[in-house]
Parts: sequence; structure tokens; C-alpha cells
Amino acid sequence: MNITGMSEQWITARIKQKGECKCIPWKYLRDLILAHPNGKKKVDVFALSFYGLVIFPGALGHVDEAVSDLFDRLGKGVTPVLAILAETFRSLNACR
Repeated sequence: MNITGMSEQWITARIKQKGECKCIPWKYLRDLILAHPNGKKKVDVFALSFYGLVIFPGALGHVDEAVSDLFDRLGKGVTPVLAILAETFRSLNACR
């Protein structure tokens, strides 16, 4: 809610269960980027989408709820370096 500026009802209506995690489909975030009246929120939602789809991909075309929690913490000064390293290690281990 902090990132998008939307109500709790808006978010809970769009969250889907994908496997073990809760995700929000990219199409809802894309529509929000195009229609949001606040320019700063548009950039925040775009960055969240980028993190969710490219850096921490989970379900195809969906942004994991955990990514939104991480992204929310970025605004509070928490560094994502450890999370990125852990995800890289996990991905490399899966490739092996």
C-alpha cells in the first residue's frame, strides 16, 4: 500500500496465490503505472515491477509479495545487497 498509494481493498482484490507465494500480476501494476496521478508513485511502481520481474523473478508475469516488502524497506534505508547476493547464490545453485 505504501508503494502504490492504493487502498488495502484494491491490493487484496488483485493478489493471487502462485505456488507457495502471493503475487500481484504485472498487468495490474502496468495499468497503475499508466494511470496513477502521482508522478513519484508511478516511478516507485515501475521500480517495484522491475525488481519483481527482472531481479527477483518468481512466477512468470507476477511480482512476489516478498519483493514488495524488500522494496518498501529500500525507502527506509535498508540495503538490498544481502538479498541480491542470496538470490544470486540460490539461482547459481539451482543451475548447477
